[in-house]
Amino acid sequence: MAVETREPDVTSLEKLAAELGARGFDTHLTTPDDRLPFLTVRNPQAAQLTEVILADGGSFWWSWAERITGVANTGGAADAVARVLAIRA
Repeated sequence: MAVETREPDVTSLEKLAAELGARGFDTHLTTPDDRLPFLTVRNPQAAQLTEVILADGGSFWWSWAERITGVANTGGAADAVARVLAIRA
């Protein structure tokens, strides 16, 4: 994938990382040369609660190739990730 076509996806993941960071989640952005960029998100209160989020084609995706929402809806994506990574009593 050419760098110029990846840049919007990286920017979208950076915005999502900032939103999730503000909500107390740990994030790590990875930009491999040969694959889609991805964001690893971890609940710091329960390290086993970790998910990988990708951005491609104007959407955020779970690692199992299920669409979360469009990249314009960063807050909605953060809400979805936060629900999945929430500690359940």
